[in-house]
Amino acid sequence: MPHPNYILTLSCPDQMGIVHTVSGFLFERGGNIIDSAQYDDTESNRFFMRVHFQEHRPDVDLNTLKSEFAPIAARFDMDWQLFDGRTKPRLLIMVSKIGHCLNDLLFRHQSGNLPVDIAAIVSNHPDFYQLAASYNIPFHHFPLLGASEAQKAEQEARVLDVINQQDIDCVILARYMQILSNNMCQQLNGRAINIHHSFLPSFKGAKPYHQAFHKGVKLIGATAHFVTADLDEGPIIEQDIARVDHSMSTDELTAIGRDVECITLARAVKWHAEHRVLLNGRKTVIL
Repeated sequence: MPHPNYILTLSCPDQMGIVHTVSGFLFERGGNIIDSAQYDDTESNRFFMRVHFQEHRPDVDLNTLKSEFAPIAARFDMDWQLFDGRTKPRLLIMVSKIGHCLNDLLFRHQSGNLPVDIAAIVSNHPDFYQLAASYNIPFHHFPLLGASEAQKAEQEARVLDVINQQDIDCVILARYMQILSNNMCQQLNGRAINIHHSFLPSFKGAKPYHQAFHKGVKLIGATAHFVTADLDEGPIIEQDIARVDHSMSTDELTAIGRDVECITLARAVKWHAEHRVLLNGRKTVIL
């Protein structure tokens, strides 16, 4: 049997000896580092690190490692997490009536190119129940029959029930065309990723490709970011672009943009699943 592997992520005030102490901690316990990355943000004076390692002691589990590392974390005032590298994060995907990102994530997952477990799909429309069934993934249709606060709260409560029942680690808004309430954003803080069909911070809100067309842009893009109560203002995880020109219609811009959206969201989900995304204030560090 292969040795278990773990992923340690941390951030703390920058000071001497962090890398030496962490690597020494692993060495003293027979840990073998598979890969390691670190970043020193000189503006915030904060240090970030991700270490992927194998544990060779047969009687050690995740909780034991956490207990052993806790004194070091306290000494350096670390924000830290330790994950079992064999455990795939459980995802819930939310979608409305535009399904290209959903379809792309499902195919990547089935092909083994996305290290996640897609536990459920939630939509405010029934359009993609057959697509979900073709991948043998539970589909939940929770319609929004009105725009009142009470109706929205009731619908979001049903979504949260699925999240809790399925032990969801991360929610992916794959072109879910509803604005989440402040309460929902707080409940999902740091574990919800949205794909916005624009190169933020430009063209926020509705119909960004139409906005871009009327501005005569030469580049369009997509942005994957964490969900916050401030619309399209969450920390950015990944962005990508495509070149366009004056001869292209809004339909052509939209078609090109959808390809960019799929790639951008897939990268963000993969990096998040591999525990490579660390928050740095209103920004992220990708290690």
